[in-house]
Amino acid sequence: MEIDFLLIGQGIAGTALAFRLMKAGKKVCIIDQPKGNQSSRVAAGLFNPVTGRKMVKTWNADLLFPEIEPFYNLLEAETGRKFIHKQNIYRPFLTIEEQNEWMGHSAEAGFQEYLEKIYTESQGENLNDIYGGVMLKNSGWLAINQMLEGMQDYFGEKLIQEYFDEKELSREDGFWKYKDIKTKAIIFCNGLGAMNSSFFNFLPFAPVKGEILEVRQAFCPDYIVNRGVFRIHLGDGVHRVGSTYTKHDLEEGPTESAKEEILGRLKDLISLPVDEIISHKTGIRPATRDRKPFLGKHPEAESVYIFDGFGAKGVSLVPYFSKLMCSFLLEKTSISKEVDIARYFNYI
Repeated sequence: MEIDFLLIGQGIAGTALAFRLMKAGKKVCIIDQPKGNQSSRVAAGLFNPVTGRKMVKTWNADLLFPEIEPFYNLLEAETGRKFIHKQNIYRPFLTIEEQNEWMGHSAEAGFQEYLEKIYTESQGENLNDIYGGVMLKNSGWLAINQMLEGMQDYFGEKLIQEYFDEKELSREDGFWKYKDIKTKAIIFCNGLGAMNSSFFNFLPFAPVKGEILEVRQAFCPDYIVNRGVFRIHLGDGVHRVGSTYTKHDLEEGPTESAKEEILGRLKDLISLPVDEIISHKTGIRPATRDRKPFLGKHPEAESVYIFDGFGAKGVSLVPYFSKLMCSFLLEKTSISKEVDIARYFNYI
């Protein structure tokens, strides 16, 4: 089998880039390990234009957010499935000073695209929001598993579900050869798997463990609540709640301490008790030291690339950066210095 691009990994990143390359008329093949860490499959799926304890606009929001809905809508049309859910996000204020600061933000042009309304009083007896809060728009969540499964069907025989053994890779006559595959180029999109690759082990990955609960709880507004934890209503009174963020405990599997942390923060946000804990999931995210993704070509190896390191915000980042990466691969356009792996070539 002779192809243009062999992609390693079918998480959000590999799926998006493979799709764009196929739409550009390129022959691709994807190798995905079915029982790896698969952080994409346990991710929250949230896309949120205002983040962090200081409630600041997401990095590059004005570039990223116009790409999100059109891209996933395109995947929906190709797969015949529904997985993107546009939904407002309500973020309670913690202090009167924060409320006043956001009243000022409401007049700033940079926030108009993401600001639905500011409330100066509580929006319900079940919410711990005595100072009110800000309702954000152009936000929502992606049902990642449904998207990945739909795209598995879309890729069909182009997707090989097996362990990728880099030792079987060789360079012959201008091609990379892997088993019975001859490819012009290889792209690593396999999350933390790339950290152990002989090509990209010089890159400063900074893995982060995240844990998420699904719980049953009354109070089901038509918006996501997000402060300290996020709570997304999945339907029938079931909510996804999370997540934790730790760089120290990278052991696979859920922990009691993370569960208690999530439930404690949820109690601070919503006064109603949790009726049932349905599931408790965990994943190791492929975050990076500077929290910017890794895009670009290996400095020495011919036709070896990486598209990786999207961390917890892959749903928001990948639509825009997959378009940038596709253009780089096919049209030799430049990559932003903020995300180009050339920023780390001095560390080799």
